[in-house]
Amino acid sequence: MVAAFTAGLLLITVSELGDKTFFIAAILAMRHSRRIVFAGVLAALAAMTIISVIVGQVASLLPPKYVHYGEIILFIGFGIKLLYTASQMPAESCDVEVVQEATDVVEKAEFKLPKQQTVFAIYLEAFVLTFIAEWGDRTQIATIALAAGNNPAGVTIGAIAGHAICTAIAVIGGRMLAGRISERTLTIAGGCLFLVFGVLSLLQGQALGSNS
Repeated sequence: MVAAFTAGLLLITVSELGDKTFFIAAILAMRHSRRIVFAGVLAALAAMTIISVIVGQVASLLPPKYVHYGEIILFIGFGIKLLYTASQMPAESCDVEVVQEATDVVEKAEFKLPKQQTVFAIYLEAFVLTFIAEWGDRTQIATIALAAGNNPAGVTIGAIAGHAICTAIAVIGGRMLAGRISERTLTIAGGCLFLVFGVLSLLQGQALGSNS
């Protein structure tokens, strides 16, 4: 369980910093109560994590060999893709396109809100925007793969803890960090982490094969 917790924590913390949902939380926190935004964003990410772990557990019912190779392919594939993407990025500053996309999403949602915004309306806005932005994201797919081959409770708790850390950073210091986060550096770190998970999964499979 400890290994699954650590993997979930590292995977989410490294992958979500500077992501679209990170900037959505940061922008919302500039306009509304940080506590309400934090609660709404984290609730959405926790719900997404639980859904992903459930899907991962369903996938684990497949023959172990297919689950194992699928996990390796996903992690190594994501790692290579992230490293290639990082090689195409400028060395300085954050990803302006991601920030602008997050800003546009929040602006459209804010336009539809009533002028007198209630606590529930702000909470619901943070929850819905985050849930939609996170759906189909690489971290969701990676969480599914991680949960398919590891302790589900450990992955769930670790992933939610990672989301809590990233969300807290976003709502507390997102504005200050927005122009200082190097998306290229974070993408390289994420790519290396995915490759490490892929290699560890490969070595684990070889160890199990030699013991059988």
